[in-house]
Amino acid sequence: MIFAAGRGTRMLDLTRTRPKPLIEVAGKPLIDHAHALTIDAGIQNTVVNAHYLGDQIASHFNGRNVQISNEPDALLETGGGLKHALPLLGADPVITLNSDAVWTGPNPIKRLMEAWDPDRMEALLMLVSNQNAVGHKGKGDFLMSETGRLTRGPGLTFTGCQIIKTNRIATRPETVFSLNPVWDEMIQEDGVFGICHDGNWCDVGHPEGIKLAEDMLERLNV
Repeated sequence: MIFAAGRGTRMLDLTRTRPKPLIEVAGKPLIDHAHALTIDAGIQNTVVNAHYLGDQIASHFNGRNVQISNEPDALLETGGGLKHALPLLGADPVITLNSDAVWTGPNPIKRLMEAWDPDRMEALLMLVSNQNAVGHKGKGDFLMSETGRLTRGPGLTFTGCQIIKTNRIATRPETVFSLNPVWDEMIQEDGVFGICHDGNWCDVGHPEGIKLAEDMLERLNV
């Protein structure tokens, strides 16, 4: 699932008449950078959620093998959006990916699929070191043990790419909720793991991120 429903308010006037996922970086819309990763990883069933200017998102994927999970009434956040899309996604686990980032290095989805162990893991998150998180000003989201288990704390930054089991999401009573409380439940049971991306990742959630991403792609190649 590619998350594409947000209002993109940090992009200021750039999102006044178009949704953030359709802003171009290096000659193609942001969401096409994300979609290319799913195609390269051999994903057969891709769902994109849409809310703000969602008709433009739907039109963009018209004729392509992508299903749209429309959220017409309200933003459902990451957890609520994933829950709403479950009828389209089918059996879990589900791979999620943000549409406002650009990557260099190995395909993060492929790496997650190779490392996924459903007997031990409820979620496997792709993280990036702060020095490789271009355009991102945070101090990190998770600490990772030698075995790959995650706990909360400043350390590695979550990239928005993960594999996650959905039974906890499907049974939550809320309609609108973040994935954060779901992760917290999983962390309490030692079920959240991570791996670190061997490349660069650029947060394109703000206008400055466009130039940073284009410079990164030109310098390092995809």
